Amino acid sequence: MTKTIGGPHLTLHQLRVVWAVAHAGTVSRAAKQLGLSQPSLSQQIAKLEASIGHQVFERRAARMTLTEIGTFLLDRAEPVMREMQQLEDGLSGFAGGTRTIGIAGISSPVRVLLPQALRRFHDQYPDIGFDLHESSPSDVLAMLYARRANVGIVAASSIAQASMGFVQVPLLDDPYVLVVPEALKLDGVTSEDRLDAAQRAILNNGIHFIYGTQHQKRIEAWYETTLTNHRVVAQCRSFEVAVAMVRAGLGVCLAPALSCFAGASVLGGIRLYEVTVGIPRPLVALVPSQYRHLAPYSALIDTLREVAQDQVRPKIGPVPPFLKPSGYGR
Repeated sequence: MTKTIGGPHLTLHQLRVVWAVAHAGTVSRAAKQLGLSQPSLSQQIAKLEASIGHQVFERRAARMTLTEIGTFLLDRAEPVMREMQQLEDGLSGFAGGTRTIGIAGISSPVRVLLPQALRRFHDQYPDIGFDLHESSPSDVLAMLYARRANVGIVAASSIAQASMGFVQVPLLDDPYVLVVPEALKLDGVTSEDRLDAAQRAILNNGIHFIYGTQHQKRIEAWYETTLTNHRVVAQCRSFEVAVAMVRAGLGVCLAPALSCFAGASVLGGIRLYEVTVGIPRPLVALVPSQYRHLAPYSALIDTLREVAQDQVRPKIGPVPPFLKPSGYGR
C-alpha cells in the first residue's frame, strides 16, 4: 500500500472509527453506532489506510480484525478517547441546564434495582436527569461504545469477550430458579407420580428462553436429566415473556430470580424453586474506566451497588426432592 505524500495525517474522527470498528467487530455494527452509512464508513477506513500506508483491518468473513498496525493505533486511540470524553464531560458542567446521564441495561435489574438507586442518587444530585434504555446485552455495549450511554447494567457472562475498555463493577449474583404456576405446588414432592395428570402435564411443558450457546447447553442438560418427559411448548426472547407464559399456566421455565420479582415480592401467579443448574448470572455495572472515579458517575455506581447489596430476596422454595440429582446435598 502506497503512503500519501507528506506522511500520514490522523484526525480524531479516524481514531474514533478505528476504535468503533475494533470493538464492534463488523463495519455494519460500527456504522450503526457512529450514525453513519456502511459504505461511508468503509470509505473512511480505506482513506485512513491509504493515508498511513498500511492495512488497519483484515477482512475475515463477517468480521473485521486488527492488523499489527491496527492494534498499535487502537492502543493509542484508547487514552485519546478517554481524554476527549473527560473534556466533553468537563465542558458540559459549564453549559447550564439539566445534565443527563445515559443508562442502558437488561430488563430485570433496570426494572427492579434502578428505580430505588436513582431515587437515592437524585437526593444527592437533584439537578441531574436520566436517559434510560432497556436493551439486550449487545445493544447495551453498542450504546456504551457509541457514547449514547454512560453506564451499562448486564450479566457479566453475556459480555465477557466483548467488554474491552470498560470496568466491571459487581452488583449481585442472580440465581436461576424454576418458575411454575401458582397452582403447581412442589414443596416436599418426592416423586412426579404424586402429581395428578394435569399437574404433570404443566410441569413437563417447557417454556424456553433462547440463550447463548453456553447457557443453552446447560439448560437443555438440566431438562434432559431432571424433567426427562418435558417438551418445548414455547420459545421466548426475554425472561419476562417466559415468566408471563408461566403465569398464564402454559408451563414452567428456568429464569433468573430477579426477572420474577416486583420490588421485594414475587410476581403474582407463580412459585419459585431453587434448582441445581449451576449457571452463574453475576450482574455488573459497566462503565468506561475514566468514569469509575469521576463524579457524579462514581456516586451513581456506588449507589447502584448499595441498592443491589441491600436487595431483599423474596422467598424461594428449596429444590423439590424429586428434582434433586443423585447425591445432591450429601
